[in-house]
Formats: sequence, structure tokens, C-alpha cells
Amino acid sequence: MTRFAIGRRTLLCGAAVSVLALPALAHHGWGWAVDEQSELKGTIRSISMAPPHPTLQVAATDGVLWQIDLGNPSQTARANFTGDTAKVGDAITVLGNRHQDASKKQMKAVRITIGGKNYDMYPERIKTN
Repeated sequence: MTRFAIGRRTLLCGAAVSVLALPALAHHGWGWAVDEQSELKGTIRSISMAPPHPTLQVAATDGVLWQIDLGNPSQTARANFTGDTAKVGDAITVLGNRHQDASKKQMKAVRITIGGKNYDMYPERIKTN
């Protein structure tokens, strides 16, 4: 095989990996979320601590069901939030960044508050206290 053929294969493989990785990067980064933060109050309907990142389903006070993305598992643990921290039915306040597409009821949490206790997923990103 010539050097040209090997280089071309390497380039094509790199391009393929990049294309496949884009959805994951878009989902796990902040690019899908608006810059301004908002607050959501509601009740926890379900809790998932499964990778790639824990999520909560929260019924807002107006009855709309939201998906709340927490930090990755190690960030969430550093925030002292575990699978035993909260339970379905608990009241919750979420400070975070909503999805750019207003029809998607999804928010990336920077802080959640349950029972008066704050769990800061991304303390460096909190814009209000």
C-alpha cells in the first residue's frame, strides 16, 4: 500500500469518527442551550442516575413535564447528589439553561434545590445566587 493510500484511509477514518461524534458532542455540550438561565419549580416524577448523565423528569407547576439534565456522573456525585438524595414526589427548584428549541422541554441544570439544600452541578456557571 502506498503512503498516499494509507494517508487517505487515515483521513477518511478520522472524518467518519468526527461525523459520528457530532451528535454526542452537541448533546453533552452547552451548544443546544440558551445562554440565559431560568428557574423551574415543580415536582420530581422520575430519577435516572444512568450514564452518560443523570436526568430527572420534573412536572412543572403548570403541569408540563421537563427533562432536567444533571452533570456527568462524577460531577453529580461531587455536587453530593446521589440516587438516594431525592425521591419521586419531592418539590424541586432547578436553575439552568433551557433548550434553544422552545418546543423541547429540556433544561441543563447548573443548580438544583431540594428541601432547601442546593446541589451545584456547575458552580462556575451559576449566574444568580
